[in-house]
Amino acid sequence: MSYNFDTGMTTGFCKGTKASHIVDSIKLLKTSVSEIGHPMLLPLIILSNDMSSSVEIRQRDARGWLRRIEYALSMGSSLESNDGYVRNGLLDLDALNRDLVECYSQTLWKNPTTYLTIIAHFKEAMEAVQLEIPTTGKDSIMNKLHTRILSRLKFHERRLLGLDGFVNTTQQRLEKKSALSLIIAQKDSRLNFEVAGNSRSLAHATKRDTGSMMALALLGTIFLPGTYIASIFSTTFFDFQNATWTAVMSPKFWLYWATAIPTTVLILGAWTFWERQRNLKYEMEERDLARASENMEKTILAAMGRRTLAKMTTLGANKEEL
Repeated sequence: MSYNFDTGMTTGFCKGTKASHIVDSIKLLKTSVSEIGHPMLLPLIILSNDMSSSVEIRQRDARGWLRRIEYALSMGSSLESNDGYVRNGLLDLDALNRDLVECYSQTLWKNPTTYLTIIAHFKEAMEAVQLEIPTTGKDSIMNKLHTRILSRLKFHERRLLGLDGFVNTTQQRLEKKSALSLIIAQKDSRLNFEVAGNSRSLAHATKRDTGSMMALALLGTIFLPGTYIASIFSTTFFDFQNATWTAVMSPKFWLYWATAIPTTVLILGAWTFWERQRNLKYEMEERDLARASENMEKTILAAMGRRTLAKMTTLGANKEEL
């Protein structure tokens, strides 16, 4: 935007979306025909529309959101399920962390510090315009309009200073909540450490059982072939006392295979059925173990929550005594 003090003509290029209130600003400018001669009128209208009451409302909503997060962190699992931060009887840390990040991003929306910088540059431009305004008396229309714009800028500046302090307080409280979230994460790490200790004990027990089974399997591998061959040779189908080799094996030796093969198939089928039933049993045990792990986690977290609340109560009692 540029302004020619000789002709009193203002030229410029404006680009924006529907969210930037450009259309509303242009409409309001057209209704202010008598004051359109001041070059800073349109920038003031755009600034005023952009700093609507929705900015303060959004910051106050963020403060209310922060209060709910603080209440959830202080009360823990004793909250009701309709509060949105309790899931399966436990405090949902993921939801709290997500809301902390979102709440902090809300405080950064249209940061008052940025607008204070804009107003500072706005005042510099107003000083440059003041030097070129013709001094034709105190009742000059341009001087009156210039004074009104300056007063409006001061109003926005005071308003932004108050909002900036409000936002800074909210952000400082959010930083404390981040530190508290770190403490909760440390408690979660202790829980994982306890679960890892139980898993390590279970792994050692499984390793000992596996070693015993391997020893039994090794003994079976060594003695089973010899036992099997000896059992066949000890049957009546073989007679090593005969003088000729052809008379050693009985012609009815096929009866052994006719009996052994069906028996082996039957035993293998029974073993396969038993193995499937055992796998189903193991799956049920794994589901029960998963539920037991969840219950153990709930118990440990509840115990940690009781210890934390006990410490907070003790601290409050000490403060009352002091």
